[in-house]
Amino acid sequence: MAVIVVTGRGGAGKTTTTANLSAFLAMGEYRVLAIDGDLYLPNLGFHFSLDNVRYTLHSLLKNPDIDPEWAIYKHPQTGVHVMPGSSNLQDVLGISPKKLVDLLDRVKPKFGVVFVDSPTGIPFDTLPTFELANYQLIVVEIERSPIYSFEVMVKNEIEKLKALGDRYNLNIGVILNKVRESEDVVDKIIDAIENDLEVPVIGWVPFDNNVPESINVGVPIIKYLPNSDAAVAFKETGKILEGWIFG
Repeated sequence: MAVIVVTGRGGAGKTTTTANLSAFLAMGEYRVLAIDGDLYLPNLGFHFSLDNVRYTLHSLLKNPDIDPEWAIYKHPQTGVHVMPGSSNLQDVLGISPKKLVDLLDRVKPKFGVVFVDSPTGIPFDTLPTFELANYQLIVVEIERSPIYSFEVMVKNEIEKLKALGDRYNLNIGVILNKVRESEDVVDKIIDAIENDLEVPVIGWVPFDNNVPESINVGVPIIKYLPNSDAAVAFKETGKILEGWIFG
């Protein structure tokens, strides 16, 4: 199974969501691979303290003769297998995004679940990876939407990204992240998304000041501070995702 994680705007917590949901499934004994599909601004490696490794996804895109296993690292605390990208400008220049599809096709059969942390916005460079996916998770931060235009902005963001998933016949779900609103307000937002856009909201994660700390130490919060508000919410979302994927 392959899960593409997307968002319409930077800073919504797409990579944090990828890291924590992959950690949840890996800690539940699934064999999980998390790939940094944000080819030009990769940062998934930071979430697993893998920001200074010899081989990366970009190494494989530049030289397809390299064994993909060389660029896969098992995170000791969570058990997630991670294929980080390179933040080195020289590694990013001259790569071919088309090779990412071939790479995903090669490694996908070796794992129960593969998460692809997609670029922000409409991921034109990595769009072909949708052909190999089964699920699309749309991460939305509602906090930065102006009150007077909230409904329009959020619905437009989800609708555009949902159209991609629909095009490739993916199972689509929404995750609300960094939520600061009251539970009553969140329930109304969820109702609007599910009723008007006909896409399920599989979880919502409250804003939690502990999350940046967990990123700094390279351990997803679901493992770093398992009783924190965000960790509890990611676990609840992970359970729904697990049931969604594995029945």
